[in-house]
Amino acid sequence: MRVHLCGVRGSTPAPGADFLRYGGHTSCVAIAHDDAAVPALILDAGTGLRRATTLLDGRPFEGAILLTHLHWDHVHGLPFFRGGDRPDARVTLLLPVQDSGESAMSVLARGMSPPHFPIGPDGLRGDWTFGTLPPGQLKAEGFTVEVREVPHKGGRTYGYRVSDGHSVVTYIPDHCPTVLGPGPEGLGEYHPAALDLAAGADLLIHDAFLLAAEVPAEASFGHAAVEYAVGLGARAGARQVALAHHKPDRTDADLDLLAARFAAGPPGLPDVIVGAEGGILDL
Repeated sequence: MRVHLCGVRGSTPAPGADFLRYGGHTSCVAIAHDDAAVPALILDAGTGLRRATTLLDGRPFEGAILLTHLHWDHVHGLPFFRGGDRPDARVTLLLPVQDSGESAMSVLARGMSPPHFPIGPDGLRGDWTFGTLPPGQLKAEGFTVEVREVPHKGGRTYGYRVSDGHSVVTYIPDHCPTVLGPGPEGLGEYHPAALDLAAGADLLIHDAFLLAAEVPAEASFGHAAVEYAVGLGARAGARQVALAHHKPDRTDADLDLLAARFAAGPPGLPDVIVGAEGGILDL
């Protein structure tokens, strides 16, 4: 698999000179098969989805988009995805099943329709299919995807484990493990859903919105600490952890310090990288 980090920022885009190297676009990861020139599976549709168009080399997107949840920073890229908003595109968009039973089209239209936006989801050009997704397993564009619910504030939220039969990438961009208790380090529980999703993964892309010192005051907003992400990777036997969903005011200089902190980590920890927009990871 080839994994493209199209957006690694959380909550809101972060433009400006202090955010150039790690990027300011919000959550989006595009995945391609080894023998494919373009991605066929996209995880989340934050503003980073705009970058996915450049990966298509002028072609329409033909594939699936899986949303972890419906917060703005994970959906606001949808109407700006030029590769999917064209007559010859074919897109299947799936989002977490809603307790209310509301359809995918209806729930998306709450934020994407007048007066909030000029068009609704049905205004996107091309062959779009919208649906809801329960926890479990599905096949999508030649990938096997395990779907588990993880704790996060403000609506059902999923983590995804994507396999092509050879490699595994786990994607948990929003995760509040402290909801389930303090855990062994006070950073939240290493609970079964997270451990199962990350078990033996070649790459774990995980929520790193907070630092450990920020957890007491800010965990209630719904996020995990950098140290929890690394600890989860170690406990689950992941080979590499990519820290993502960076706080919008976490500057390039701040993230450089974070990278340096884990560059010479103690033995037994997975390889840790600080995710940067535009990064390409071959598994």
